[in-house]
Amino acid sequence: MSEINVIYDGQCELCKNSINWVSKKLEITAVDFHTADLSRFGLTLDQCAREVFVILRNQRYNGANAVSYLLKARGNWIMAGLITTSGPFGRITYRWIARNRNSIPVKFLSYLLKP
Repeated sequence: MSEINVIYDGQCELCKNSINWVSKKLEITAVDFHTADLSRFGLTLDQCAREVFVILRNQRYNGANAVSYLLKARGNWIMAGLITTSGPFGRITYRWIARNRNSIPVKFLSYLLKP
């Protein structure tokens, strides 16, 4: 079992394809929040329905920060840096994607990540 736990939406195609893409180069434990004991991570169903979480030892990242952490750990420093340095824009973009998982742009992004 990896030290990096990723709590994600296992019913979201983009989320599933992203997890598969990340796990090709990074050892993670992917946990679908729909079937997980969230209390084990100190999270609620409502929190996990809104955004992804990365739990690593005593650290917890959520939303765009979680995505940035995973990209950096995977070796995608430039993409991680773009999300981090874009500040509010990166967070707003993440929230838009999370709320519009069935939109054409998000489905296209999911297609690009499909194994």
